[in-house]
Amino acid sequence: MIDLDRSIALQLERTAALDLEIEALVGEENQLRRLQGEVDALEGRVSRAMVPPALRGCLVGIKDIFHVDGLPTRAGSLLPPEALAGEEAACVRLLKEAGALVLGKTTTTEFAFFEPGPTRNPNNTAHTPGGSSSGSAAAVAAGYCPLAIGSQTVGSVIRPAAFCGVLGFKPSWGRIPSEGMLYYSPSVDTVGVFARSCAWMEVAASVLCANWKSVGEPRLPTVGIPEGPYLAQASGEALALFEGQVDRLQGVGWTVRRVPLLSDIGEINARHTRLISGEMARVHADLFAQYEALYRPKTAQLVRDGRAVTEREIGRARAGCVRLREEVEAAMDASDVDMWLTPAATGPAPRGLASTGDPAMNLPWTHAGLPSCAVPCQRVAGNLPMGLQCVARSGQDELLLQWVRSLEGILDYE
Repeated sequence: MIDLDRSIALQLERTAALDLEIEALVGEENQLRRLQGEVDALEGRVSRAMVPPALRGCLVGIKDIFHVDGLPTRAGSLLPPEALAGEEAACVRLLKEAGALVLGKTTTTEFAFFEPGPTRNPNNTAHTPGGSSSGSAAAVAAGYCPLAIGSQTVGSVIRPAAFCGVLGFKPSWGRIPSEGMLYYSPSVDTVGVFARSCAWMEVAASVLCANWKSVGEPRLPTVGIPEGPYLAQASGEALALFEGQVDRLQGVGWTVRRVPLLSDIGEINARHTRLISGEMARVHADLFAQYEALYRPKTAQLVRDGRAVTEREIGRARAGCVRLREEVEAAMDASDVDMWLTPAATGPAPRGLASTGDPAMNLPWTHAGLPSCAVPCQRVAGNLPMGLQCVARSGQDELLLQWVRSLEGILDYE
């Protein structure tokens, strides 16, 4: 039996003390009572089950754009929760069925855009944790829970994972069901996961991803470095650190190839921005008409800008997502590359909470719907983590996480 008083209650007490400064969780009354009810229901199921559920008793944070029964959804906004209510998210149901317990809602930027929340980076509270899945990344980094759910529309899983020094997995688009979330841009929105270790990530992925299959122990991948203007978007500090990690991989026998790629990154960036702003305006049309005054300035401007994006533009941008995926995978075939490797962010977490950082390193892979994973690799001045981003072909999520597991023992993050 799970002893709530001795284990979870102690964890909640520790978390509450830390969260006075980090502010990764949305405030909740009667948290202990709710969790006791979840524990009682879980133990009733476990007593009747032939095999214990995979995530039995695991505390999980849920980004506050996903509906959870018994908890309001606010999405980091001032809108009344009843205006945002909906049925429990499919990913939350899957986690609960696997025995997970919802620690609580984690903070998000307003409607998963760029208006920051109050969350601070646990590694250095003078810096941002990144966004928009700010609270989920910070909760895992601070030890509140081994797993948390986030979402990515541009770089909202990979970037905060890198800034906070945890694993962040954005699967192939559509691999984790997205029903029950407040959408930003349905054509690219992807449910993602933060985890304390590869072992936790693999269990979570097997629970959440459709048709997950074991791949055993694959060979080491041939790694591609996407040379050109895309990579040049990273800072000098990030690129120097990145090259050091590439040298380290080559030194232990990994094959690395430099491949020209994403020469049209400016066009890709512009197309993605038009797509997500156009879809955001349509998703929020009714809410914005009623509650415009409650939207914060950057979010309100995004909705207004999105109104000018035509249906034809949106259609072309969606086709561009498919075309980019085909182009990237054709380049992988031609160069015999299994996995792309890049910096996970353009640099370390910026100081202050006014900005959540630049998602440029993540945008094209999200646009193409490809699976990616942030892996912590080093700390720089100020105890700020830096990470690598690994990207595989669409549908090769299982292989990607196996390759990431191989990296975990090489990078010696701590």
